[in-house]
Amino acid sequence: MQVEAKLKALGLVLPESLKVPPGLKLPFAWVRVRGHRAYISGHVPQNLDGSLAEPLGRVGAEVTSEQGYQAARLVALAHLGSLKRALGDLDRVTAWLRVFAMVNTAPGFNQTPLVTNGYSELILQLYGPEVGIHARSSIGMQIPLNAPVNCEAEVEIDG
Repeated sequence: MQVEAKLKALGLVLPESLKVPPGLKLPFAWVRVRGHRAYISGHVPQNLDGSLAEPLGRVGAEVTSEQGYQAARLVALAHLGSLKRALGDLDRVTAWLRVFAMVNTAPGFNQTPLVTNGYSELILQLYGPEVGIHARSSIGMQIPLNAPVNCEAEVEIDG
């Protein structure tokens, strides 16, 4: 329970599963475990109760880079919450393999890596460089629910 102890020491709490807005159907698994891999579906920033976290909008317009960074941290916490529910123990993660980050960008905003660092830096802080280092892409696009960030990830897990 090392990762959970680090979360507690940092004063961080994992959110509940996303409260899906009325009328939206999501026929997929938040985490799909296959062999020694866990594939984590795209998550958006969430409040502790699973509701969509604000601010909403495009980074570089309605959302500042710093707010985008914080939103990416919330996405990492949402991923960890889903992993905890799927695996039972966050220490089962033996390697973070890849993160694909999509940032809701305003025209002309091209600093998506600075936003996505909010995700990566939290994972590295919790898991350390041996387990936490990952490959990553960070691109700008339109995001569902007008969230500032949406990330998916892949991790290796113990047997």
